Amino acid sequence: MDNVVTEIGDRILTIRLNRPDKRNALTRPMYSGLADALEWAEADASIRVVVLAGNANCFTAGNDLSDGMIEGPEGPHGRFMRALTECGKPIVAAPSGIAVGIGVTMLLHCDLVYCGSHTSFRIPFVPLAVCPECASSYMLPRLVGHHRASEILLTGAAFDAITALELGIVNGVFPNDQVEEIANAKAVLIATQPPTSVRTTKMLMKRSIAADVREAINVEIEHLVRLQHGAEAMEAVSAFKEKRRADFSQFS
Repeated sequence: MDNVVTEIGDRILTIRLNRPDKRNALTRPMYSGLADALEWAEADASIRVVVLAGNANCFTAGNDLSDGMIEGPEGPHGRFMRALTECGKPIVAAPSGIAVGIGVTMLLHCDLVYCGSHTSFRIPFVPLAVCPECASSYMLPRLVGHHRASEILLTGAAFDAITALELGIVNGVFPNDQVEEIANAKAVLIATQPPTSVRTTKMLMKRSIAADVREAINVEIEHLVRLQHGAEAMEAVSAFKEKRRADFSQFS
C-alpha cells in the first residue's frame, strides 16, 4: 500500500496521506513522496490546484519518531518544505481528526484550509525538546500574534477546530466526513478561473515573505538537527516511547 497516494481529476491533484495504521505519521519516504507530488504539480501545466488530505479520522500525527532523526535542509524533510512553500499553484488542505507537528505547520503555507469539527491541533516541538520547523516560528506569530503563538509553541498544548478558526489557521469548520467534499468544491472553483491570473495572484500575495520563509526554514532545521542530538531530546523520545512523563529537571 502506498503511504502517499495521488489522484488527478478536474485539473486538481489530490495528495493523500495513507498510513492509517500509524495515524499517517510521516516517514522519510513519505516526505519524498509528498515532495515528488508537489514538484509534479508545479511542473505540469494541466494541474491547476493541489488538495492535501488524509482521512476523516486523521490528517497526520506528525513525524514518525521511530523513523530516525531529521536530516539537514537537503534531506527529505527540507525538500518537502521547499516544494510546499515554493509551489506556484494554489494548495487547498482538508485536515480532520488529528493534526500534529508538521500536520499543523504545513497548513500555514496552504492557500485555503477547511477542517473537521472534531479535529485536534498540536505543535509539540518544545515538549519533544526540539524547535519549530517549516518556518512556523516566522509564520505563526505573523498570523496570530506573538502572545498566542508563544502559547501554542512554548506549551505544545492542543487546541480545537473552533480555536483554529478564530486564530485564522483555517477558513472554515465542517463535519469531519464533509471536509474533503468542501475542499474539493473550492478547488474546483479555483481550477475554473483563468490559470495565469490565479498563479500571479498567489505569487503577489506571497512575494513579500518568500525570502523570509526560505531563511526561516533553513535556520529552524539547522537548530532542530542540533537539538535532536541533545540529552533533552533523548529524554523526551525515551519518555514518549515508554509512555511516561518526561523529566527535564536535571537540565539547566
